[in-house]
Amino acid sequence: MEPKQFQLGDVVQMKKSHPCGTNEMEIIRMGMDIRIKCVGCKHSVMIPRAQFEKKMKKVIRSAAREEEGSSM
Repeated sequence: MEPKQFQLGDVVQMKKSHPCGTNEMEIIRMGMDIRIKCVGCKHSVMIPRAQFEKKMKKVIRSAAREEEGSSM
């Protein structure tokens, strides 16, 4: 299985939704632990990287692609 690719600033879709109703989270800090912020209510949570990779479904908006698009 291919490892999931994500980076700082990406908006990702999680398998379970946040209590506010959205399942979109923005990655705001990376390391051994990853801090994610809910796109809906702006609540942030820090979880271990292994747990994050298991709960992440897919990358919705990549920060790198947005940066490339704005520089053109």
